[in-house]
Amino acid sequence: MDRFKLMLLEISEKLSPDQLAHLKFLCGDIIGKKKSEEISSGVQLFEVLIERAEIGPGNTELLRKHLTGIGQHVLLETIDRYEGQAVSSELPDEAELDKINCAIELIVESLGRKWLRYGRKLGIAEFKLEGIQEKHPRNLEEQGRELFKEWKKARKAEANVDELIRALRECDLNYTADVVEKKLQNA
Repeated sequence: MDRFKLMLLEISEKLSPDQLAHLKFLCGDIIGKKKSEEISSGVQLFEVLIERAEIGPGNTELLRKHLTGIGQHVLLETIDRYEGQAVSSELPDEAELDKINCAIELIVESLGRKWLRYGRKLGIAEFKLEGIQEKHPRNLEEQGRELFKEWKKARKAEANVDELIRALRECDLNYTADVVEKKLQNA
């Protein structure tokens, strides 16, 4: 069985009947009322969403959004684990990854409350930013680190340090951008 379906099965087993009802309600416009009445498990719901190309191995956005909508942040960790087992071809080359990680350390230290604005400049979906806030409500540093985890997951092999610096400049965080560039030149 493929990893995607194993992940969906794990989520399905952890859904209570009420949570399933809430998910069916949120997906109502996609699955329709008649089909919704026939669904009695998470697996059945996920099969319909796969058939309609709403979710798939590389597309968990809708699932994340709706799990966040019903307050199931714990189940988001199941998706994170699935997506975290990325194949090396989905990652930037090792040299670029080292530069990215170096830049992230410097940026996290100085980002503070501006992490939300910065996340928007990096193109992170609003519901993901809200999920990060809820996951780490009083820890700005962890919110920043989680932001970069989402960014790397979204960008995969196309992640690069230039994008991080560009977003810093767009947020008027020029000093931090300069520090990052200087550190990378000396590395």
